[in-house]
Amino acid sequence: MDTGDRLLTPGEVAALFRVDPKTVTRWAAAGRISSIRTPGGHRRFRESEVRALLEGEAEENAAAPPGR
Repeated sequence: MDTGDRLLTPGEVAALFRVDPKTVTRWAAAGRISSIRTPGGHRRFRESEVRALLEGEAEENAAAPPGR
């Protein structure tokens, strides 16, 4: 089931969202973002999903009234 989508580490996702990697791990645990577990138990995130979330966040911030 390889879609050719690049897998990102929590650190890479954190850098894109400008948050701590532990925050990304909490998002995954809470179901805000889906993750894949490596055989070693590490989380990886599909780049396409991360980019879609980033674009949605950017649109949400652009539509927000000033002062938010």
